[in-house]
Amino acid sequence: MSSAASYPTNTETAQHGWRVLAILSALMGFASISTDLYLPAMPAMGRALGADAGHVELTVSGYLVGFSLGQLFWGPLSDRFGRRLPVAVGLVLFAIGSAGCAMAGSAWALVGWRVLQAVGACAGVVLARAMVRDLYEGHRAAQMLSTLMTVMAVAPLLGPIVGGQILALAGWRAIFWTLVGVGMATLAALLTLPETLPPERRNHEPLGHALLRYGTLIRHRRLLGYAGAGGFFYGGMFAYIAGTPFAYVTYHHVPPELYGLLFGAGIVGIMATNTFNARLVRRLGSDRLLLCGTGLAALSGLVLAVTAWTGWGGLWGLAVPLFLFASATGFIVANSIAGALSGFPERAGAVSALVGSVHYGSGIVSSALVGAFANGTPWPMGWVIALTGIGSLLCAWLLVPANRSTGRSP
Repeated sequence: MSSAASYPTNTETAQHGWRVLAILSALMGFASISTDLYLPAMPAMGRALGADAGHVELTVSGYLVGFSLGQLFWGPLSDRFGRRLPVAVGLVLFAIGSAGCAMAGSAWALVGWRVLQAVGACAGVVLARAMVRDLYEGHRAAQMLSTLMTVMAVAPLLGPIVGGQILALAGWRAIFWTLVGVGMATLAALLTLPETLPPERRNHEPLGHALLRYGTLIRHRRLLGYAGAGGFFYGGMFAYIAGTPFAYVTYHHVPPELYGLLFGAGIVGIMATNTFNARLVRRLGSDRLLLCGTGLAALSGLVLAVTAWTGWGGLWGLAVPLFLFASATGFIVANSIAGALSGFPERAGAVSALVGSVHYGSGIVSSALVGAFANGTPWPMGWVIALTGIGSLLCAWLLVPANRSTGRSP
């Protein structure tokens, strides 16, 4: 059978519409659901495993280690062997890691299984972005990424709420068994998704050479700017993820089952700004919207640092600037990823992996800092988020010297 008969064209694949959109959204959502579902259970997990807050927060850092490093391998593999097979292998690893988390007997065992879970989960995330680049170009790619993230935002919106209910009904281990089921269901759905990278468009160089080419990619100033803007921002978001369970539940005594409502408010903001971004990107340009988003992140981060230090406003003094910071996601993530991918269509998998590795690698540092400096107050989370917001703005402003009226990439 010829490749033309076996592999649909971009137009044919794009016409699958909502089914493709749903599966890609599910794949991209693994980064969120793998952590968001168990956030309300973190204090309970610490009590059950005899671990303090700092050790439990390392389950986020350990996850990010696997997620960041794993992407560097999945990207070149997908450029050579296509997208579907690596995703399928990743989903199997995700299910095995989730089962290990459910049976873990100590905090360190849980951290180890979280690493394996993350290595599997990141395959779906990085390759879903590459599939979008296989199918769309330019501002259309940014629009589709915004649409995907709007749809996938349902996962982190519902994740803490559902996780809180599972915790109340069946305990924290049942949360990870639920993730095993999610992984298997997504694997079944993947089998209905057409391959988006036909053999004639694949990169057949040895994988060792492909890995070494990451050094060449990071020499591109523009790519470094996009990756840095998104990376610093992701660092702030993972400080938010690692810090808010204890800032809200322990420090401000919010019931675990209501934590999801506060967390979900930020997700609603993300969905709104992603929707605005998809509508505005053609008219204003992705680079201009990226700059606006990083400016919002820096400003809200500074306000958060002040309120976390002084205690001004109590719970709402934290919740409001955190909402604004999280809402900047819609203007930063899609535009930074689309900008990075636009210059390297023939290496979309590797570029997506590199950008994703920078994004989640920064999360390793930020979540570890929140855990290392944990002192029972929201202050460590506040200053880490402020610094990452400023870093994101500087990368967008100094390293992406774009025509901000059109947002075009070379």
